[in-house]
Amino acid sequence: MQTVIAHATIHTGTQVLQNHTLIIENGVVQAIQPVDSFGHEKARTIDLAGRHIAPGFIDTHINGGEKHYFTQYPTEATIQDIYEASLALGTTHVLPCLITSPTENILKGIEATRNFMQKNPDAGVLGMHLEGPFLNMAKRGAHLAAYIRKPTNSELEEIISYGKDVIKIMTIAAENFTDEQLEMLLDSGIRLSLGHSNASYKQAHYAYRKGISLCTHLYNAMTQMGHREPGVVGATFDNPDVYAPIILDGYHCDYAAARIAYKIKKDKLFLISDALFVGGKVTHFQWEAFDAYLKDGQYRNTEGNLAGAAISMADAVRNAVQQVGISLEEAIKMATIRASRAVNLEQSVGQIAAGYPAKFVVFDEALTDFEPLVIR
Repeated sequence: MQTVIAHATIHTGTQVLQNHTLIIENGVVQAIQPVDSFGHEKARTIDLAGRHIAPGFIDTHINGGEKHYFTQYPTEATIQDIYEASLALGTTHVLPCLITSPTENILKGIEATRNFMQKNPDAGVLGMHLEGPFLNMAKRGAHLAAYIRKPTNSELEEIISYGKDVIKIMTIAAENFTDEQLEMLLDSGIRLSLGHSNASYKQAHYAYRKGISLCTHLYNAMTQMGHREPGVVGATFDNPDVYAPIILDGYHCDYAAARIAYKIKKDKLFLISDALFVGGKVTHFQWEAFDAYLKDGQYRNTEGNLAGAAISMADAVRNAVQQVGISLEEAIKMATIRASRAVNLEQSVGQIAAGYPAKFVVFDEALTDFEPLVIR
């Protein structure tokens, strides 16, 4: 049976439509049509009563769910927790993030992600984000120093051979890599992200020209922009094709800095949560020497460093509109189609269009209530 979604403002990911209906069948969008251009007598109708509907949000950087942290427990159960906690707040697609840890732990995370995706093909897990372990110690942030290491060809080959089908993003400090090692990763098809990096502008610019296509949480854990040494931030601004995810919680960067980044990066700036736990439901967390507390809406470790965010993608969208001053249409794009383009998945997720999955987020004009709507 067909399902018709009516009386909604439709954000397709590329435009905003009024007086249109969505036609859904077998969990897939069949068409977007003007009101009254199609007979719906036998279809099930969902009346959204004037609310907004958009593609479900895409979070390419999320560390934990409601109660489990992926790096601590690299299991299918943790991935399920991340997915379900995200889905409840309107995020229908995720890349669970596993941070700097031993190789054995990384391989467990890869295997768990692959198994989950094979067993749950209709769920919204798109792969995983590997953040580390080849980072710069000077910009490690909350990553455990004991596990940060220089890349070796043998470990890179092991990670690539076992995980290239699952790892969609890998964060690296490119200044620590040889050209051969960079090419090894780039040839694998894994999207490389420059992050936790102490690179100079020249080094970062070179890495982007080599093929690194995005950075990791713009402004955070990277060299800042100065007028004599522009650093990673400056190189990111100076390379218009490079995608830049940003955490809009008001702590990881000032909202004015986000507004400046938006003016420069335009359609390459997109939203992530980088949530330690979705929505900040865990107030204290410990994994080995990683000890973090939630206070005043932010997670910090015992050294005082930020240790992931305490927001959801819905919070990020709301803050983009209400704090940064970005239009709602643009904020939705930053949480959907631009995120999918950043990881080269725009042909399958991130839009409301014929052939795309019927996985949506529904919300009110005031941006106070975000609900998932998944039609199978």
